[in-house]
Order: sequence, then C-alpha cells, then structure tokens
Amino acid sequence: MQSRQGYDEIKTREEKIRSIGIILGLLEETHRNKSWILKELKKHDMKTGIKSSMNCYEMLSCCSTDFINSLMHTLKGNDIAAPEKVETKIYHWFFSDIVAGSNPSIPTKAQVQKIIALNELISRTKAFKERDPSTTIILPTGDGMAIGFGDSPEKPILLSIEIYKSLVQYNQSRRGNDKLLLRIGIESGPVYFVKDLEGKDNVWGPGIIVTRRVMDLCGDMQIFAATRIAEELVRISPKYKEMLHFVENYETRYGEKIQLYNVYGEGFGRKKAVTKPKKAINIQRKIKAASNFSFNEIKILVLVRDAKSMQTHHTWDWNLVNISKEPKEQISYYLDGQVPRDFSDLNVKVTDQRNKKLDIGEIVVNKPYRKEFSVKFDNPVLPREGITLRLEYDWEVPDRVILYKFPSGAKKFSFIGTLPKEVDLKNRILKVDPDTGFKVHATPPLTVRRSIDKTVITWSKRSVVPHDAYQFEW
Repeated sequence: MQSRQGYDEIKTREEKIRSIGIILGLLEETHRNKSWILKELKKHDMKTGIKSSMNCYEMLSCCSTDFINSLMHTLKGNDIAAPEKVETKIYHWFFSDIVAGSNPSIPTKAQVQKIIALNELISRTKAFKERDPSTTIILPTGDGMAIGFGDSPEKPILLSIEIYKSLVQYNQSRRGNDKLLLRIGIESGPVYFVKDLEGKDNVWGPGIIVTRRVMDLCGDMQIFAATRIAEELVRISPKYKEMLHFVENYETRYGEKIQLYNVYGEGFGRKKAVTKPKKAINIQRKIKAASNFSFNEIKILVLVRDAKSMQTHHTWDWNLVNISKEPKEQISYYLDGQVPRDFSDLNVKVTDQRNKKLDIGEIVVNKPYRKEFSVKFDNPVLPREGITLRLEYDWEVPDRVILYKFPSGAKKFSFIGTLPKEVDLKNRILKVDPDTGFKVHATPPLTVRRSIDKTVITWSKRSVVPHDAYQFEW
C-alpha cells in the first residue's frame, strides 16, 4: 500500500512539473510574468510561502495542483468562449510601402500628400478598378497599402506593373524628397477571418505576414515576389516566367525560408536586385549534411556558462551513414549566431568516435553572424559506413532562442539544455512551418529538472521528418 501511495505521489509531482513547464511557456507567449502570478494568487486569496525574490518556477512550485490547473486554464484562453468556426481563405497579396515615409526630416504635410497620391494612383489602375469588391481586402498600413485579391494570383503582379509605370510618370516632374518611391512585395497565402470588437470581420495570417516580409526585403522602387505566387503565375502563362528572375533563398530570423524573385520587364521594376541589409537576430541552427549522408541520431547539448552574458557551450553529436556510392573525405557545417563573432572566437573543435581531433578544412563563410566550413575525416568514409562526429563551439545566446532545422531528417533527435538556476525559464518549444513561419506548441512539452545549482531541460523525438523545424525558448 505504501509503495502504491509513493508511486502516486511521484506521478502527481511529475505531472505538476510538466504543467509548470507548459505554464512558463504560456507566460512568455502571453507577455505575462511573475507579477501576474502574484495578482492571481491575491485574486484567489491563496496563502503560500512565496517570496518576491523567487523566480516563476519557484513560485509555481509552492502552489497547489488545483491552482496550477486554474492558471493553465486561464493562460490557454479557456476562460473565454472560443469561436465555433474560424474561416480560412487563400488570398493573393500586394504590399507596398512608401520609402522614407516616416522620415522626420520630411514635413508631415508632404508625407500625407504622398499617401494621398499613392491612394489616387492605385485607384486609377485597371487591376484595382476591375477587382471583385466582394473578395478583395484593403488594409491601409500607414505608409503604404496592403491589398488582398481573392479571385486571381495575377492581380497583385498586374497592379504592381501598373502602379510602377504610373510612379515613373508621376516622378518625372519631381525632385529629391518630393518623389514618391515605393517598395512592393507580392505573395499568396492563407488568412484567417476573426471578429473585431464591433463584430466586423478582421483578417490575420501567414499570407499577410510573409508578403510583408518580402516587401521589407526590397530596395527602393523594387518589386519582389515569393515562392507561392511565382509558381502560380508561371503555371498561368509563360509570359510571367520572363518577368520573374530568381534572386536568392532567404531565411528570416523566424525560420521562414523564402525564394525571392525580382520582378521586372519593359518599363517596370529594377533589373538589378537591391535588397535591404539583413542581420540574423535569432540564432538559427541549420543541422544539415550533404545528401550523401543520412542521420541515425542527432544530439544537441547546450550548456549556459554565464547567466548574464548567456555565454554558451554548444555540442552537436551526429551519427551518420554514407549513403552515396563513393567514399567521402569531408562534411560541411553551417552555424548562425546572435552576436557578431569571428570564426577564431568560437573555439570550434570536431572529433570522431575515437575522440581524435579532425582538421577544419575550408572556411567558406566567415560573416559576423554566419559561418560555413568543412571538416576533413581522418580516413575516407566508405559507402554504407557509419561515423560519429562531435562538434563543439562557444557562442552567446542573449535572445535565449534556438531554432533547429532538419533538411535531411533524423531517426532520433535529442535536446539537452543545462542552465544556471537563476535563469528564469521561458521553457517553450514550438514547431515552425518553414514556409510561413507559423508556429504551434510542439508535443511533448520540454521536461524540466532542477537541482541545487542548475536546471536541465530535455526533449526528444523519433523519426524527424525532412524540413521539420523546432524552436527552443528557455
């Protein structure tokens, strides 16, 4: 009887720890902190031994299971009636932004005049006049315009071409800051219709978000298109293939992978693709091997050595098999970071299963936020032969966000993070759609174990599918 009671107590304690882990993630997502927890405790007149010096985990550990469940219920929004149905549709988006529209050196009246002029020029276009009002969404964005067409993927590119030609004519008689310059992005994608406070339809979704990011990458008087709409246009007519010119594969700080196309032709667009400067903000780990290798197992270990600077020691364990028909003498690694560092600052070391240090080959990229390099095997890896590699390096993670992507998949993946006890955990793992950046909570949640001086978070998954992406926040 005592054994059964002890087992039940352990099980209840483990369930409580899992629930606390979920709550910590939801707190971060809903922009709440321990002040909110204290308010909830006061609201429910809870008498606990909580002190203001405690972090969120310590506070929640002092709370009853019933209160923990109540918090989770509130944070998940279950205390608010959910809509019976959220309508989803694919729209084809035109996003424009006035260059320097918020420049404080330009008089406010001049800025307003540009917005009025843009609205007037758009309203005169054939593409806008012939739109289907019942399936068109118009969203003023302050310094530009977002228009979603529900009827045809051709509308955004036709509108872009027309408005570009109109702007060229408009700007002929203007000089300097008086010119109206645009950046234009087009893409197709889903949106969700939700009711606002007045009961009117409002829209949100990946289609809007991705198109906005495509536009944000444009230079002045540039038209960029992204993957989905480009593919649809080429299927509609061969003429669009002549207008769409591949620029690059771009990955945003949120993990979206976007194929950018420069749109230009006779009288519209800029032949030279000019993109805005980009800086990697989130740490992005591209766990990527050439197609010559398959992953049996990937294990990632993250050891935070300093809570203030978030100086972190990273360890990647790869168990690989050569699936090509030829011996392989090297493999490539790709690293991205949040703090500018030279390759020599990272203390990169790679060893094999015999703990023999391998030579770093060519350093292909040594940019402040990105490194690409090859590692030479001690002996060639023969076809169907396996090898175990360990990569170690040091790089700060001040944003406390790590995104792992799996272009080749893996039979098993494990994540182990060891943090100083004083780090107040977000403790959240999200599955990321690489195409849209749309995120959902991954299952199972991260497991948290605490000792006197450290916190250990773990997560594992079998049969990781190629192109899966998971974002760890801690």
